[in-house]
Amino acid sequence: MGALPRHQAIVDRLPRLQLGETLIARGLITPKQLVDALEHQKEKGHRRLLGETLVELGFVTDHDVMEAVADSYGIPFARDIARIADPKCLEVLPREYLLEHLVLPLYLVRGMLTVAVAEPANLYLFEEVRRRTAKNVQIVATTAGEIRAALDAYVPAANVFVIDDIVGDVDEQAFSVVEREVAEIEDLREVAGHSPVVKTVNWLLWNAVHEGASDIHIEPGDRRLRVRFRIDGRLYEKVDPPWQMGAAISSRIKIMAGLDISERRIPQDGDIHVMLEGRPIDLRVSTMPSRHGEKVVIRIIDSRASLVPLERLGMSQEILGRWKGVIARPNGIALVTGPTGSGKSTTLYSVLASLNSTERNISTVEDPVEATLAGVNQFQVNEKAGFTFASALRSMLRQDPDVIMVGEIRDNETATTAVQAALTGHLVFSTLHTNDSISAVTRLVNVGIEPFLVAAVVRGALAQRLVRRICPHCREACEVEPHVRAEVEAVAGKCESFVRGAGCARCRGTGFAGRIGVFELLVPDEAISSAVARGVSLQDLTELVRASGHRSMRADGFAKVRDGQTTFEEVVLATAS
Repeated sequence: MGALPRHQAIVDRLPRLQLGETLIARGLITPKQLVDALEHQKEKGHRRLLGETLVELGFVTDHDVMEAVADSYGIPFARDIARIADPKCLEVLPREYLLEHLVLPLYLVRGMLTVAVAEPANLYLFEEVRRRTAKNVQIVATTAGEIRAALDAYVPAANVFVIDDIVGDVDEQAFSVVEREVAEIEDLREVAGHSPVVKTVNWLLWNAVHEGASDIHIEPGDRRLRVRFRIDGRLYEKVDPPWQMGAAISSRIKIMAGLDISERRIPQDGDIHVMLEGRPIDLRVSTMPSRHGEKVVIRIIDSRASLVPLERLGMSQEILGRWKGVIARPNGIALVTGPTGSGKSTTLYSVLASLNSTERNISTVEDPVEATLAGVNQFQVNEKAGFTFASALRSMLRQDPDVIMVGEIRDNETATTAVQAALTGHLVFSTLHTNDSISAVTRLVNVGIEPFLVAAVVRGALAQRLVRRICPHCREACEVEPHVRAEVEAVAGKCESFVRGAGCARCRGTGFAGRIGVFELLVPDEAISSAVARGVSLQDLTELVRASGHRSMRADGFAKVRDGQTTFEEVVLATAS
């Protein structure tokens, strides 16, 4: 097959394109590095392309190589394509085709489809895309990694369900359409696809996202089906659909998550990827058999809610200033601690967003990746494939990172690798499940890190909890018990008036709307680091830290009570040890 006429100008240039010369001319590599790469190819017997070898040796990045190739071909080079891609355009080609050929449709303007490709020299691929889409096509170049990341974000392996298209005018009366109890698997599969069941599930997902829920609980009981949303850390009953719908609803959710609807005796876990108002939202599905049917819990991971500026997390000016000093350090380990659901991931995403720049290579390994950060290399743990936190971290260190984020330090292997990374000049962020910031230091010792190494690498430990914020629409002054006033004022200073939420329609009568963090920060000074290096007990270390003027989480919370942001009861409940 001959070359297409309109691509002939590019074809004519192909023999003259010399990647090495282009990279040298752009000042990205030296002539010696080019020679070294060619010799490396020859010695190792590599059949890799020169660009791949240069990246492997660490002379350039894959972005450098692809940008030079794009410049040689006279086509644009695109970065951050996940951010600029129109999700609706991705439907013009099957996901399998996009992955196989590393193609990503970006947007359609006036009949012209712009497509990102990782192989600009593959001219026949462009013609096939044009033929398959029946549209005029123009191309831009990008890296294979960017295309894969965009596909994972917008077109995951499971089907993407666009809620807005089918939620329509559903109201609670739609719950009454299924009148018979469904028992057979084939009946379940059929009924789960019926419009009322589909709309019911989508109605629940749509409402949960719009109300800011973090979880949906679908709980079958004795002739009752209860649905609850977790909002601001508390569970609220949302609706009771007819109990006969339980099996059909759970089957619909399992079908969406790619689970086996014929298996109802063991727990199952899966993912659903939905589009709501043009943005992707990930749902983690967990099912578990109960006495009256399968209980389903859906965790909602909304990337928009995960990206909060540091200044809006609720840190006091004093803690914020010291924390910014910690994350500005060139190396070491900075830890964020607290139980599950205390907002640790949100804080770390805020930190990475504040550090993100073209001059830094920021890489993360997470389980799961909860939000996509443009310009940050994010990797998902896959335990079944052997891609653990420790193995991912070891591989990441060969990727020339400046800043590393490890979702959690769980074991000695991960902790040891993180410490080695910090000692070799990297800034490492991670989380631990400890009650306070002081315990974070001793936890590293408990997992097998030598005390002198802990003292050498830990730059700071931030402990946090989340408390509910008083609703701004129904806040009012209130009286409190004398002991409450005395306890708050003892650590936070005089309080002119205490505030509560009376309860209104906007806050569902709770008096609260949204949450805010309460924090404590440990930044080891010379005396504390020396005590850690000596391996002192947690009790002795706690006494030393408190003697240095350390401010506890409860004290930070009482300051927010004084300022009318939350209530005494919220702080006491959140900071109870």
